[in-house]
Amino acid sequence: MAEFRKATASDLPAIIAMLADDALGLTREVISDPVDRRYVEAFEAIERDPNQWLAVAVDDEDAVIGCLQLSFIPGLSRLGLWRGQIESVRIASSQRGSGLGGEMIRWAIEQCRARGCGLVQLTSDKRREDALRFYEKLGFEATHEGFKLTF
Repeated sequence: MAEFRKATASDLPAIIAMLADDALGLTREVISDPVDRRYVEAFEAIERDPNQWLAVAVDDEDAVIGCLQLSFIPGLSRLGLWRGQIESVRIASSQRGSGLGGEMIRWAIEQCRARGCGLVQLTSDKRREDALRFYEKLGFEATHEGFKLTF
C-alpha cells in the first residue's frame, strides 16, 4: 500500500519522468538535468496557491510511484458549489495494473470531500482509451464535452 503526501521540489524529476512516460507525454514534456526552470516555476506557483495540491504516491522506500494535481475551484453555479479538479494523473510504469491508480484516485476524492467540494471532475485525452475506461470503472461519467485552446 502506498503513502500519499504533498510533493516536494526534490520529487520533480520523478514526476516529470512519469508525465513523459507515454507516447503523448513524450511530445509534451522535457526531461533534463537540472530540471527545466518552467517546471520549477510551475511547482513554486502551485506551492503558493492554497487551492492547489501536487501529490505523490510513494513506496516503502519513499520512491515516487504516482502523482496527480488537485485543484479546488470555487464556483457560483450549483449554489456556490466547490469542485475538485484532478489533473496530471500518472502511475510509474512498474506499478501499472497494481491497483495503485484506483487507490490514488479514491484518496484524491476524499481530499476533495474534506475540502468541502460537492463534485470531482477530471479530463483525459480521448486518445488515452485505457484511462477513459479506468475512470469509468471508478464511477466517473462522461457527462460533458470538453474543449481546449492551446497557445
